[in-house]
Amino acid sequence: MTWTFTDDVDAFLDAAGTSLAARPAEHTLVLTVTATLRRHGPHAFTEHAPVLGWWRGADGKVAGTLVRTPPRPALLHGIVPEAVAPLMAALPLTGINADRPTAEAVAAHWPGFRVDEEQRLYRLGDLVPPSPAPGGRPRAATPADRDLLLRWYPQFTADVGLPPGHPERAVAERTAEGRLTLWEDGGVPVSMAGVSPRLAGAVRVAPVYTPPEHRGRGYAAAVTAAVSRAARESGADEVPLFTDLANATSNGVYTRIGYRAVTDRLLISAAAAGG
Repeated sequence: MTWTFTDDVDAFLDAAGTSLAARPAEHTLVLTVTATLRRHGPHAFTEHAPVLGWWRGADGKVAGTLVRTPPRPALLHGIVPEAVAPLMAALPLTGINADRPTAEAVAAHWPGFRVDEEQRLYRLGDLVPPSPAPGGRPRAATPADRDLLLRWYPQFTADVGLPPGHPERAVAERTAEGRLTLWEDGGVPVSMAGVSPRLAGAVRVAPVYTPPEHRGRGYAAAVTAAVSRAARESGADEVPLFTDLANATSNGVYTRIGYRAVTDRLLISAAAAGG
């Protein structure tokens, strides 16, 4: 029983890819992050090389993974209890994004910690059109929308507390590949929703953003329903998304259109990392 670490995404996926693909909704973050590393190289997210790890149990099967792309917290998935202490001994982790049992097991190794966010993973069940439906219609974003989208992307990441990332790259790729949808009302874009590439049969909905001046009118539900329907029609077996559990509005929006809770994740930091 041991952890293996590498910065080679192909080596990581050779070892852990089958395990991850067996539960694509639960592993959607790891699948999309590693797909980005494969596409754009080891510095896709930051100047620091990634740290990728997997734990093999006594039976030789992968029973837990780690994906770390600083400055983001390390993503931990499916880690069996006996793998937590060896992980903490091997890596100086100061922040994690993990399923609730793993997060609580890691926190037990920190003399102090803070919960930065509680997330809920949902998967689409039977899609329910928003009712009442807002005015307007969806349309694919195009390169002509670039300036608008480059304003909205930083506003979205600031709203949800994510690092700025690479908005130019995201906008260019998603518009070129038809993975970004705008909701227009009266010819004016009022909301957007994007989707990940299909990986192991799953298409994750993100980002979803409505500027403050257009909120409260049902646009986010409508554009999310539109991209969710398109994902299903394109052949996706799973359509997951994440919410911040503290945002009752977004959780209500998604459950009303047919999303069902799967599991919760915690983002936690060691107290020494931030006071």
